Amino acid sequence: MKMRAGYSIFILLVSLTLIGIVDVCNAGKLSYKFYKRTCPRAEQIVKEIIQNRTQSNPSLGARLIRMQFHDCFVRGCDASVLLDTVNNSTAEKEAIPNSSLSGFDVIDDIKTAIERACPNVVSCADILALAARDAVSAPFSKPLWDVQLGRRDGMVSLATETNGNLPRPFANFTSLIQLFNRKGLDVNDLVVLSGAHTIGVAQCATFSSRLYNFTGKGDADPSLDPTYAEALRKQCPNPASPTITVEMDPTSSLSFDNHYYDILLQKKGLFVSDAALLTNRNSNKIVTRLQRSRSSFLPAFAKSVKKMGAIEVLTGNAGEIRQNCRVVNP
Repeated sequence: MKMRAGYSIFILLVSLTLIGIVDVCNAGKLSYKFYKRTCPRAEQIVKEIIQNRTQSNPSLGARLIRMQFHDCFVRGCDASVLLDTVNNSTAEKEAIPNSSLSGFDVIDDIKTAIERACPNVVSCADILALAARDAVSAPFSKPLWDVQLGRRDGMVSLATETNGNLPRPFANFTSLIQLFNRKGLDVNDLVVLSGAHTIGVAQCATFSSRLYNFTGKGDADPSLDPTYAEALRKQCPNPASPTITVEMDPTSSLSFDNHYYDILLQKKGLFVSDAALLTNRNSNKIVTRLQRSRSSFLPAFAKSVKKMGAIEVLTGNAGEIRQNCRVVNP
C-alpha cells in the first residue's frame, strides 16, 4: 500500500510539473482559449456591448478595424493607440494620421464591464482585437474570423512613431510593400487588408490632391476615372474641408464584401495607395482574383487579419494589463 501511495504521489508531482512546463511554454504565445479559466465571459461581454452599439452606429466596424490597424502598425498590437497624452509626451492618437480615429469610448465601456467581471486580467490590446472583429461581423450575425488572445498592453505611446510606420494614403506600391514587409506581411496581405476600405469614409484632405492640379496643369490624377473625379470634386471643394467625408467604397460603405475590388478595377479607388495596387503585376493579379470570386475575400481577410493581429505582440511578462485603457497603471 505504501509503495502504491508513493507511486501515486510521484505521478501527481510529475503531472503538476508537466502542467507547469506547458503553462510556461504557452505564456509567450497567443491562444484561442487564453481566458477560458481566468475570464470565461470576456468574449461574450465584448460581443454584447458591440452588438448594442452597432445598432445605433453601423459604421462602428469601419472605425474599429481601422483603429486596430493603426495600433498594430506602431509598436505592434499593444493598445498604445488608446493611450492619452501625458505631460509633454504627445501620444499616438494625437498624430495627424490618427486624428480622425474614433470609437475610443466603446473600448472604454468594454474595459469597464470586463474589469467588473475579471479585474486586472484582460488586456486592452485583446479587447481592441475582439471589438474590431465583432463590429465588422455584426451584420453577419456570426464572427468572420477567430481571434487569438494573450496580448499584453504597452506602456509607451509617441506620436512621432507614426511616421514611417503607418501607410500614407498617397503612398506608391514600393513604399507600401516595404512597410508591410517590415511588419512581417506580404503582398497578399497588403491587397487583402486594403479590402477593409470597402467600409467606412475618408476626409477629403486625404485624397483631394488627386482632384486638383495633380500634374501641375490643373488636372486630376489620370489613374482616377474622370467621371468619378468630377463627382468627387462636387463633394470636395478646393481647399479641402476637414469636416467633409466621402465613402471609400461608393454605394457600399456599410457592406463588408469584395466590392472594393470592383471599384478598384473601375479606377475608382479613392486613395493613391488604392490605385497603387494595380501598378504591380503580382498585386494586380490578387486584386483580379478577389474581384472575380466573392466567396474568397472573407476567408482571405480572416487569414491576413490574424497575421496583422500578431505583429510584435507583448506576451508573458512583457508590458502590463492596464486597468484603464487610456493610461498606464500607476
